[in-house]
Amino acid sequence: MICALTIQNLALRRGGRLLFQGLDLSLKAGEAAALTGRNGAGKTSLLRAVAGFVGPETGSIAFGDLDPSEARSEHIHFAGHHDGQKPARTVREELDFWTLWTGGTAESARLALEALELGSLLGLEVRRLSAGQRRRLAFARLLAAPRGLWLLDEPLSPLDADWRARFAAMMAEHLAKGGMIVAAVHDPLPIPATIVEVAA
Repeated sequence: MICALTIQNLALRRGGRLLFQGLDLSLKAGEAAALTGRNGAGKTSLLRAVAGFVGPETGSIAFGDLDPSEARSEHIHFAGHHDGQKPARTVREELDFWTLWTGGTAESARLALEALELGSLLGLEVRRLSAGQRRRLAFARLLAAPRGLWLLDEPLSPLDADWRARFAAMMAEHLAKGGMIVAAVHDPLPIPATIVEVAA
């Protein structure tokens, strides 16, 4: 399990434009960070760099004693602003795919369905879900295959007040079990978190 995340002197460039430089962040088990900044500042790009989808211009990203490739393949969940779901799949097919892909079990998938109240939607195609339901389905992956580091891009934006409160409790439980969270946000996270302003 990932027990630390250390980012040192990180700079990212996108489309030839320098997004930011000199960014530092250090987290240990049980801690969260909230990435703030204007639109286009590089919050999502930073999450993608931690996940290994984009390379840094300069600087380093380390995961305690874990090899970065192992950390990224086995110990990180990335829930992007776009959920990456297949519209033609049913909710059951989508969750089964991601549970198998990320190393979960049938029992953990069942518990995730219960926690996110998706049981009545299992036969529906993903294209028929509301934005909030799709986000809940994306969150089900986090519970169906537990991993130490959650990378979340605007996680609460499509949720109503009730589900914001419920997911806040899920995030708090994840931290209490020694997990870590890095989230790009516009509104404050409903859990204690280190604020990291992403800016050029």
